[in-house]
Amino acid sequence: MTFQLAACAEMLWQDKPIHWRAARLHEMGFGVGLWNWPAWDLDALEKTGATFTIMNGYLEGRLADAEGADMLLKSARETAQIGKRLGVHRLNLHGTGLGDQGLPIQQMAHVAPGMWLRARDTLNRICDMAEEEGVTFTLENLNLREHPGCPFNSTSDVLSLVSAVDRPELRINLDLYHTQIGEGDVIRHAEACLPWVGEVQVADNPGRCEPGTGEMNWPMIARALADMGYAGPVGMEAFAQDKPEDALDAFRAAFTL
Repeated sequence: MTFQLAACAEMLWQDKPIHWRAARLHEMGFGVGLWNWPAWDLDALEKTGATFTIMNGYLEGRLADAEGADMLLKSARETAQIGKRLGVHRLNLHGTGLGDQGLPIQQMAHVAPGMWLRARDTLNRICDMAEEEGVTFTLENLNLREHPGCPFNSTSDVLSLVSAVDRPELRINLDLYHTQIGEGDVIRHAEACLPWVGEVQVADNPGRCEPGTGEMNWPMIARALADMGYAGPVGMEAFAQDKPEDALDAFRAAFTL
């Protein structure tokens, strides 16, 4: 068994234009993940013929306050048009907007009870829009070590929100790198999230490089995902420790059963 494999183009071959990276990933048989679309030549990306598996689904906004929710809906609808243009399969969200180095633009020390209700309402509004536009959004878990003050960051928080909304327009982007740092026990978290997972993302820890460069047992994790019935996309959101081609080969080997 080989999972549907993809890789984040923005983390590999960083000295090359983005369309070159997308084309190279496509040539090697991988789907392509993107972060922020305004920085890139969309015409050139379209011409690569690549399959774009996931892309940042908003530019601004927040889940848990009225002003932030309105900003998020407007931004997500705009991004949905770009997603449809490129044929992106999933548009990714976080609990709040992220700025430089992944730091939350508005950090929060804790999430008040009422914010959970607001976040769930905002995600339902996202789903209403996604149904109109014919797109799918994901909500990604993060870790507070690298994203301090990001609300609804943990795997458990994301599962709670997505399962409460429980609509096909909203799935989980289960980032096992962040799960490992923030909570550990990645296989049991994957089992709990399984009914709502839209994509699994991977990178080894420490270092955020390809599988095999850190402490995580990726062959065991891959086998566990297969045994629990997961057959969806797996995206490498990681830097290459050396050559990107070697990193991608290691990734493919870890997830070929």
